[in-house]
Amino acid sequence: MERFTLSLPSTPCARADAAAALCGVVSSGNLEILVDRGSMADRCDIEVNTSAHGFRDTWEAVLADAVARHAAGGLALAINDAGATPAVVSLRLDQALEALEDRA
Repeated sequence: MERFTLSLPSTPCARADAAAALCGVVSSGNLEILVDRGSMADRCDIEVNTSAHGFRDTWEAVLADAVARHAAGGLALAINDAGATPAVVSLRLDQALEALEDRA
C-alpha cells in the first residue's frame, strides 16, 4: 500500500460544517471516498491509501483538478483505492462533492 496526504487550495464549501458523505466501495478497480470536515476553510485535506505504487503525480493532477472544479475548502477526504483508473477517481470525486453541493 502507498499512502500520502495533500492539502490543496479550494473555494470554501458552503456545507463543510455539516459535511459527511461516502461514495463508492473498495473493490478491484474501484475506490471509496469518505468526506468529513477539514481543518481550514480555504483548503481541502486529502489522504490517499492506494494499492497502486508510483502514481502519485497522476493522483495529484486528478485531485487538483477536482478541487478546482468544486467548492471543497473546509473538507477532508479519505480515499481508499483498489486500483481505480484516473477516470474512475474523477467520477467518484465528482459524485462525493456534488452530493454535498446538492444539500446546500
